[in-house]
Amino acid sequence: MRFVCLIYNSADTDGTLSQAEGDELVRAHFQYDEELQRKGIMIHSDALEGPDRASVLRVRDGTLSSTDGPYVETKEHLAGIYIIEAADLEDARKVVAGIPSVRVGSIELRPVRLLTLPQ
Repeated sequence: MRFVCLIYNSADTDGTLSQAEGDELVRAHFQYDEELQRKGIMIHSDALEGPDRASVLRVRDGTLSSTDGPYVETKEHLAGIYIIEAADLEDARKVVAGIPSVRVGSIELRPVRLLTLPQ
């Protein structure tokens, strides 16, 4: 089964890690990513820029509109993603438990819904 792991950082703790703590967190992510790749679990992972660098796009009545972030005052923002392959939800939870950012934020684990083309 394929899962997406959505990493959320708390607005309350953003910027509170020291340079050394931040560097260690990044190193831990690289090490964990390598381990997941060796095991054939990792499909993809990326960190995301902050919400101030985001845009929301919509097309309404044939017109494209864009809104630059941040959008609303929230306690958490999407900071990164992992896309993994796991046997089941329990195995996916074990993978998430090892993602370093789970120690400073939260991770939403969601099964990927595989769509098929209608006949």
